Amino acid sequence: MSAASDAIVHGLPLAELVAVPDGAAQVSPLIPGSARLEDIAADSLENAVLLAPPGTVERRYALALALRALKPGGRLTVLAPKDKGGTRLAKELRNFGCAITEEAKRHHRICTATRPAAPAGLDEAIQAGRPRHIDNLGLCTQPGIFSWDRLDPGTALLLRHLPSLSGKGADFGCGLGILSRAVLHSEKVKSLAMIDIDRRAIEMARRNVGEARATAHWADLRGAEPALTGLDFVVTNPPFHDGGAEDQALGQAFIARAAAALRNGGTLYLVANAHLPYEAPLRAAFKTVTPTVTEGGYKLFEARK
Repeated sequence: MSAASDAIVHGLPLAELVAVPDGAAQVSPLIPGSARLEDIAADSLENAVLLAPPGTVERRYALALALRALKPGGRLTVLAPKDKGGTRLAKELRNFGCAITEEAKRHHRICTATRPAAPAGLDEAIQAGRPRHIDNLGLCTQPGIFSWDRLDPGTALLLRHLPSLSGKGADFGCGLGILSRAVLHSEKVKSLAMIDIDRRAIEMARRNVGEARATAHWADLRGAEPALTGLDFVVTNPPFHDGGAEDQALGQAFIARAAAALRNGGTLYLVANAHLPYEAPLRAAFKTVTPTVTEGGYKLFEARK
């Protein structure tokens, strides 16, 4: 974040709901290139605007970090859809010692507060939302990351059926690095690009994989970065929600990006929820598409370019 900036914005709140100060630094972990909210100095900001995350622990973590970064008397504006934490915002801010005003607009709750001289409970909320190692996964993780505290069943299915791979590859939407760790068990894998839109996932994947053959990229695969060509394989369990709403275009974008990145003869290994209609985009982008397993509400595909 620029040292000259005295305002931040977390996420992309609608302009008709709240005004974002000019020059506010973006701090969302889901927008590649953003500053880290965790790194902003305490008592340094005049203004913070947060589109609050939906998860309770993640939301209280972001609120506490923002309050810590604000100067006493600094202005905090927080909003969220009513069904994604908005109805809890007022109580959570009052628990931090804030006096608030609240309004409802376009299915959102919008709370405005000034930072009290001595906010309550910030350290506890920050500690609860920090990265940690959890035993059931044996990995470093953090609340807010996809499937942060358990093995996603789609990933588990792909792990059980993934062949030993070789050459150059990528893990699209790598999350904590669970698939990447399995791929790198093969000594024939020369390099693996781990890519995720969530900065926290990338930070955890770096810790969990810790392999010289792996590189981690904080990027939106719907964009041009990172540049990937001539790959031998891609593995992916693509997301299909954006902002809480189902968005099949995400998986379709992953399929198109994999097809562009693979060499002729390269293979995509994809797992998806059984209801998602990915067969048509797969067949449009690949020479052969083989459904390999359908189990537990998920389906696996091998698609060869």
